[in-house]
Amino acid sequence: MLTAVVLRFLRSKLFLTAIFFASLTYFVVNFYNEGSNSIISNEDVDVHELGAGRRPLGHIFQWQNVEDNNDTNAKSLSCRNSVQGKALIADDKGYVCGRHNVMPNGCCKPETDGTKHYSCETCHNNGCCSIYEYCISCCLQPDKKEVLEDVLGKAAGTLNLLLTSVTDHFELCLTKCRTSSQSVQHENSYRNPRAKHCYGEAPPPLETEGTLETS
Repeated sequence: MLTAVVLRFLRSKLFLTAIFFASLTYFVVNFYNEGSNSIISNEDVDVHELGAGRRPLGHIFQWQNVEDNNDTNAKSLSCRNSVQGKALIADDKGYVCGRHNVMPNGCCKPETDGTKHYSCETCHNNGCCSIYEYCISCCLQPDKKEVLEDVLGKAAGTLNLLLTSVTDHFELCLTKCRTSSQSVQHENSYRNPRAKHCYGEAPPPLETEGTLETS
């Protein structure tokens, strides 16, 4: 008897209507929540986007600030650095030093002779440098942010693919300062061997155009 009553209820229009409205409510609530999350994340997105891929940088991208590097007590810090240089190393605080002056935590010793901060040595006014580590150090200057935002906004093709993985100012400078197809004139010759590492948007001018002014 009880089983028959239950079966009749399950088949009734009232039960089916209740199931329908419950499903509809669940769908509407989930759709609203997803829309709200999308709106929130869009409000946080930076106005600068990466080139043809249009991948937003968002608030997770960390730019270099002067305050970040005013602490000279480097022993309390850990640093990422350019790693591969045989003679010079650039760290993520903007210092360049000899490899023998790199501390165990990866930072350059700031008080050592020969260590330079935000150095544009070997770099030219167009943002191209002859030495990779100095390119990184110069690129890390906080006042280079506007130049780099232009680079990010106009990046396309292979460069855009490379830049989609960067998350902060240091990674951007590491990537941008490496020699690229922009620096190459022919298959195995550079447009300017003395200025093949560039953090700016423009490729190095041809060496035949004359000597470049240094920064």
